[in-house]
Amino acid sequence: METIIVKKSGALNGHLKVNGSKNSILPILAASLLTREKCTLHEIPDLEDVHVMCDLLSNLGAKINKTNNNSLEIQVENIINYEAPYDLISKLRASFLVMGPLLSRINKAKVSMPGGCAIGTRPIDLHLKGFKNLNVDINFNRGYIQAQTEDIIGNNVYLDFPSVGATENLMMVACTAKGKTIIENCAEEPEIIDLANFINSMGGKIEGAGTKTITIVGVDELHGTEYTVIPDRIEAGTYMVAAVLTGGELYIDNVIPAHVQPVIAKLREVGAEVVESRNSVMVRSKGMINSTDIKTLPYPGFPTDMQAQFMLLLSLANGTSVINETIFENRFMHANELLRMGANIKIEGNTAIVNGLNSLTGTKVKATDLRAGAALILAGLVADGETEISEIHHIKRGYADIVEKLQAVGANIAYSM
Repeated sequence: METIIVKKSGALNGHLKVNGSKNSILPILAASLLTREKCTLHEIPDLEDVHVMCDLLSNLGAKINKTNNNSLEIQVENIINYEAPYDLISKLRASFLVMGPLLSRINKAKVSMPGGCAIGTRPIDLHLKGFKNLNVDINFNRGYIQAQTEDIIGNNVYLDFPSVGATENLMMVACTAKGKTIIENCAEEPEIIDLANFINSMGGKIEGAGTKTITIVGVDELHGTEYTVIPDRIEAGTYMVAAVLTGGELYIDNVIPAHVQPVIAKLREVGAEVVESRNSVMVRSKGMINSTDIKTLPYPGFPTDMQAQFMLLLSLANGTSVINETIFENRFMHANELLRMGANIKIEGNTAIVNGLNSLTGTKVKATDLRAGAALILAGLVADGETEISEIHHIKRGYADIVEKLQAVGANIAYSM
């Protein structure tokens, strides 16, 4: 099994470029099913999750051509299969997002119950309730969800929780519905805006993305387009933490500073210097890491996807910090791995009490999920000795070339078999 070996590295200094957003490209790839015409997509990160989504789309009839290192041409002239099989869906929760486009395009879909990281219950009931409001019949059969409709009919939909996936799936199914659809209590993430902009570039009529209420006027059909995906705000945030953690100075390019404001605010609270430019940020350590409290919330609150990285950072702060996780009930699995490295963390329900220490010690740990894996890489950069991280397939789901990027700014890190 391939592992990542990290040794104590000292301050990281230099430039890093962030890839296109993983959480944008997955729904945008699914949305390419909405048209018969070719879509050309740029800034596509080379990730395991992207590969799985492309395999799924190919299974449904897509023809995909990689034109260079970070661009794809995708065309789904004919949908040859309306079933999203278990072996692909179980690898990637976001693959459930093909359900909306399939219903929009051919009025039927058969999709296995989704998989993904085991970070907590993420029910799909909000997706299904929304589909039902738009005149879709839903049935369950042997682990599959079967959906069909004679016509998708616009309606008002209220989400009990601002689910990103449900917002995306409903936007996609409603964009060719008969009449108007209004979705209330929507997710407001930048990735929602990116998906809406992509669909609108295909001829869709979506307004209000990025707010609590999205209005969609159905159109008869959508056309091909060329589109560039937004930068990955979580990858950017991870490298920002790395600069502070190691006492370094990193210039992180291809960043939209507005998308990482919650991270910037917390880094300034712990004592870092952050300078924002139009498409980049500079993060410089001032030596001391101050304790602070964090509560994860839907955007524009502090992102749950940055919680593990900050738990590590606060493990080396000069006091006690409290982290309250409100999004996923099982997202403290990385705490046990950090404890193995000497961290002082106490978990009480959905709260972590982190007592800062002067140092950590390298050892063998495993990535329990995507963001936990990133946190363990960062931990290895500052831990005494050597840290060996296993189960790194989780990391490859969301960070393209993370080892090479960190090597380029001074990290002592490498793959090992």
